[in-house]
Amino acid sequence: MTESSGSYYQVLRVPVTATEKEIKVAYRRAARTAHPDHGGDAAAFRRVTKAYETLIDPIRRKAYDRSYAAGTVRGDEAGREPHFDAPAAGSRASATVHRPGNARNTAGDPPVYVPAYDSVPAGDVPLIPLELASQQVHGMPRKRGIFGAEARIQREMRTVQLLTRQVLPAIPAARLINGLQSPADNSHIDHAVLSGYRLALIGSMLLPKGAYAWDGRTLNHGGRAIPPPQLAHVVRAMQDIFPELNVTGWTVVLSPGGNLHEPVIDNHRRSAGGLEAVQVVNAAGMVRGLKEFLAAGPAPNTVNVPVLARLLRGMH
Repeated sequence: MTESSGSYYQVLRVPVTATEKEIKVAYRRAARTAHPDHGGDAAAFRRVTKAYETLIDPIRRKAYDRSYAAGTVRGDEAGREPHFDAPAAGSRASATVHRPGNARNTAGDPPVYVPAYDSVPAGDVPLIPLELASQQVHGMPRKRGIFGAEARIQREMRTVQLLTRQVLPAIPAARLINGLQSPADNSHIDHAVLSGYRLALIGSMLLPKGAYAWDGRTLNHGGRAIPPPQLAHVVRAMQDIFPELNVTGWTVVLSPGGNLHEPVIDNHRRSAGGLEAVQVVNAAGMVRGLKEFLAAGPAPNTVNVPVLARLLRGMH
């Protein structure tokens, strides 16, 4: 096993939910196989030891998980569609899937897990159990910090309800992960929706009804400028971490009265190449735009198991 054999969980052949006892048992088994005295390879043994030392220490394991760390693995092992056209340099990841017989999977089709659970080699352990991968919602908003916690939780709960009622039923393979650690700073990503090879990062605001103008940096209302949550740098960081995905950001502006069409958001800035890195929309606009974005991706009915596993590890 070489340095490029995958994440530390893959090195020890344990799921990301592994307990301390399971990690110890897996290490003893892997160390016996990899040790040079038993016909193994010195580099492989160092890799096994490094994986164990990281995962057995709660602090180091948490830091590893929240960095979304993973080794470089072959395309099929990473859960990538094996026949992607390579994206242009410097662009967000996008792909065309070539299928025999012009077959086309749609977002409304039943989920397909990549790699398939029935294809796991004997002796290997799936990164996450099937029952966990089958869940559409992972985690819920929870208190963190001191100031404004209750208001933030209520706002995030409204967004969770919006996504679970309006988006997830239309896309069975979509997976909502709440409360991710930001890879760009010490903040959190309120919500992330993964479907196939597209990932949407979502933040929220609560503003009175009225007409707002989004110019790409601030929301303007009655001569007042309101900066939305800073998502662009987080989108860029996640795109670097997950080059196989197309990553975008969405800020949903909620109305106190619960009207999905309020407030009105006028977008005064459009990108020439399609979606901007971050969209600022009301609830109705997010539901419509997010469904279109996820459904238009390659293999939208795919549950990308390795990517989902890495995201679940990054939850706070």
